[in-house]
Amino acid sequence: MTGTRVAIADDDVLLREGLASLLERSNFEIVGQAGDAPELLALVRRHVPDLVVVDIRMPPTHVNEGLEAAQAIRREWPETAILVLSAHVEVEHAMQLLASGDRIGYLLKSRITDVEEFIDTLERVARGGSVVDPALVQELVEVRRRHDPLAVLTEREREVLSLVAEGRSNAGVARRLWVTEGTVEKHVRSILTKLDLPEADDDHRRVLAVLTYLESH
Repeated sequence: MTGTRVAIADDDVLLREGLASLLERSNFEIVGQAGDAPELLALVRRHVPDLVVVDIRMPPTHVNEGLEAAQAIRREWPETAILVLSAHVEVEHAMQLLASGDRIGYLLKSRITDVEEFIDTLERVARGGSVVDPALVQELVEVRRRHDPLAVLTEREREVLSLVAEGRSNAGVARRLWVTEGTVEKHVRSILTKLDLPEADDDHRRVLAVLTYLESH
């Protein structure tokens, strides 16, 4: 995705500079960098980038300043895509952000091991997709044991939804299950219909389906 304008926020200057260099080599345009939340908000206000990559914990308290900034950006600039990077699984805050719509991603820094896959994730989020780190999926599976709204799904549909919950595209699910992308698309349409999700754009409905999956485990 040539020309995607990106703002980067992380208080680790070496990580920030390294990420900026990587993205520039991948044809992203870096509009600026920030070391804390106020600086990020000022940067977004000035440039209105297509995509913001932000760490969760930043100065001064290193608690959830990045998430709060991401939520503020979502409210003021809903068309700006957001990828949250974290060293920690922040379940409740992450779920609030993911529930806010499309163009959202949440990844753990320690699990980014493939540069091409990371770049693909950024492009998918910038295009309007949503990505959830499998570690967040697992955390929610462990802490949220409720009634099962997924009982209406077939075993294969549950399998497809679990892979979608990991952030995989239809093509990625197809490769994992050794089926065609068209078959996955049919399963996804069936899942959305059976879960009786409100009519919206497909990417947002996929996020709602993922949330339903996570909350049921």
